Amino acid sequence: MIKYLIFNVSEIDKVNFDEVRENSKDTLRISVDGTETLIKWDEDETPSFVSTLTTAEGPYTYEEILEILSSDFWTDYNIFNNIK
Repeated sequence: MIKYLIFNVSEIDKVNFDEVRENSKDTLRISVDGTETLIKWDEDETPSFVSTLTTAEGPYTYEEILEILSSDFWTDYNIFNNIK
């Protein structure tokens, strides 16, 4: 099972990308307003740096993160209106 954690983009430099499923800061999903991001990892291996993230929210399960990411804060549905 995978766990997900949301945190402020100001803390991206604290992430050890060897401990998460993302490859680099360039592969992180960013909120619509550009203030938050998220990481994911295997449940039984919580990354050591997670405890240093002061803005962390979670961890969340897959079902929980799907609900969160479907909000307007994470998904700009207006982009679909511009597709022709």
